[in-house]
Amino acid sequence: MTTRSLLMVANQLDSFFNHRLPQAIGAIDDGFDVHVAMDEADAACCRAAALGLEGLTFHHLPLARGFGNPLAELESLSALHRLVRHLRPGIVHAYTLKPVLYAGLVTRRTGTPLVASVTGVGSFFLGTSARDKLIQSALLPALRMALAGRRPCRVIVQNPDDQNLVTGALAVPTAKTRLIRGSGVDISIFTPASPPPLTPPVRVVLAARMLADKGVREFVKAARQLKAKDLEAEFVLAGGLDPANRSAITEEEINSWTQEGVVTWTGHVTDMAALYRSTHIACLPSYREGLPKSLLEAAACALPIVTTDVPGCRDAIMEDDTGLLVPARSTAPLADALARLITDADLRHRMGHAGRAYVEAGLSVDAVVSQTLNVYGELLNA
Repeated sequence: MTTRSLLMVANQLDSFFNHRLPQAIGAIDDGFDVHVAMDEADAACCRAAALGLEGLTFHHLPLARGFGNPLAELESLSALHRLVRHLRPGIVHAYTLKPVLYAGLVTRRTGTPLVASVTGVGSFFLGTSARDKLIQSALLPALRMALAGRRPCRVIVQNPDDQNLVTGALAVPTAKTRLIRGSGVDISIFTPASPPPLTPPVRVVLAARMLADKGVREFVKAARQLKAKDLEAEFVLAGGLDPANRSAITEEEINSWTQEGVVTWTGHVTDMAALYRSTHIACLPSYREGLPKSLLEAAACALPIVTTDVPGCRDAIMEDDTGLLVPARSTAPLADALARLITDADLRHRMGHAGRAYVEAGLSVDAVVSQTLNVYGELLNA
């Protein structure tokens, strides 16, 4: 292959199409021959064909989420090594910690330039069980080794706290890190409702996978408190289940909340822009993020935001300008902040208008793609 070839390594189909596809298309438009390695390659081919996409070549890579059987993990690493040796790409771009680990080890051996997107790296440190601590103690030195070496390398992070973690815990020189804020929002699709939805009731939406780490339980408790005060508000959970995740919330628990009448649950939503245009407030009480795309999409739709004062979430808003910050893992402050916006339409309008301007000023998908292509250019010129 020529140096203008790119191998993207991902471990989840939905995440690739929701967050990485614009970068792949941008690379194609910039003259790259783009290949994508993932476990669900056949399904990815079908989805790409349904979207009318051309220029993407998918390769099967047995790379499951999480870490399991050591022999299976060794096969994943060996399969990626064989693929890189076969394709000889000019750049390998890996997303999330496990693909970054394996791509880092492989490219260190092959000398292939590496771009490592460790978006949301802080969530790796959230686990507190004995098993979580054991995995962390094993992976930290492995990640340090994977990101070291002489081949050209850039590590992309989405917020300053994760940049500090990468340069500290993972020992990556600051000069090799690049801060690119999020995966970008298509501001032509995520647009404000015109006219805004009528009230009451005020609709509050939490859009995320149904995980405890997203603050779903705190949201439900806050909704319960506010409903007890007879506020004219509707509380909506918008997102699918993720049973493989260590902090997964079960369908049975969600059904108990809906039967109680405290929240409604949409499941996975295919048209978030339409949902946001029928919404008044976006909320994400997460414990830690990279830079949550759901909040930036909400801001692009001119929604005020309530989120937590943690890395990633606080970087998605301008406090008291586009949204409100509350402590993580708390209920009463979350309920108070939501009540403030529920009862003040003028404040919602002001913050929503500022949020749209905030996204337009540098968080669009075009801006993020351009910055990513600049990183590719750095490596090709190294």
